[in-house]
Amino acid sequence: MPLLVVGSVALDCVETPTDKRDDVLGGSAVFFSYAASFFSRVRMIGAVGEDWPQQHTALLNRRGIDTSGIQAIAGEKTFRWRGRYLPNMNDRETIEVHLNVLEKFQPQLNETHRNCRFLFLGNASPKVQLQVLDQAKGAELTVADTMDLWINIQRDDLGELLRRVDGLVLNDSEAKLLAGDENLVRAGHAVRAMGPKFVVIKKGEHGAMFFSEHEMYVMPAYPTALVLDPTGAGDSFAGGMMGHLAALGRFDAQALKEALAYGVVTASFTVEDFSLDRLEGISRHDLDQRLAVYRKMLAF
Repeated sequence: MPLLVVGSVALDCVETPTDKRDDVLGGSAVFFSYAASFFSRVRMIGAVGEDWPQQHTALLNRRGIDTSGIQAIAGEKTFRWRGRYLPNMNDRETIEVHLNVLEKFQPQLNETHRNCRFLFLGNASPKVQLQVLDQAKGAELTVADTMDLWINIQRDDLGELLRRVDGLVLNDSEAKLLAGDENLVRAGHAVRAMGPKFVVIKKGEHGAMFFSEHEMYVMPAYPTALVLDPTGAGDSFAGGMMGHLAALGRFDAQALKEALAYGVVTASFTVEDFSLDRLEGISRHDLDQRLAVYRKMLAF
């Protein structure tokens, strides 16, 4: 089934304890789309400026990603993020953020986009995410991402969003902030009670937690010895998860559990190099092989 994602397209400058890269391809929609493309057809909506390198669009097109929804805004620059990872590779400092085109981005869905059954709302203002929901009349499964900024400054809009989406993906600190509770189990249940049918809490190197009305479980991270750049891992996780669901065409409890496992192993490849470099060098077969190893790890 075709999968629609609406999110950011970015040029990133990343510093780690061992290396540095400038103006590499990034953004939530980019990482999500590339990860999801291993499983299903992906349609992508985002915005870029006049400084956007066309070779990045060509790279996405070679993966079979429909980039017709990328809007080039005249007179503007592409969203840029500069960050530095600390030696533990879990914590990072944001050095610079330039919203640029995102300040004016108003997603417009055409007929093809509106008919997609599976929709992922990448991290963005809840106001923008709600605008997309209003247009996505054909979506049967809607999942959103969010962050601490929107929890702090647009909580009311976020609350409306949570009442309208099927699933929410966020990290552990964001879940605690949103729920007002430092206990992650209680926080997960509290966030789910705000509206979504299920909540997925990303825990970085510690995997992910799943909460629904009838079950809760933990998916550990795949043990990766080589971590060069964690940027985009969370979006790749979501892409692997949603891509698998779209490929199956269903989202029952078993499908969701399998989808989370694919999300974990997809993210484990992303962190092994900068930007999309590692994902460009693998195939669906590599994902399936790593999933088989992961499955054995979880059996007892």
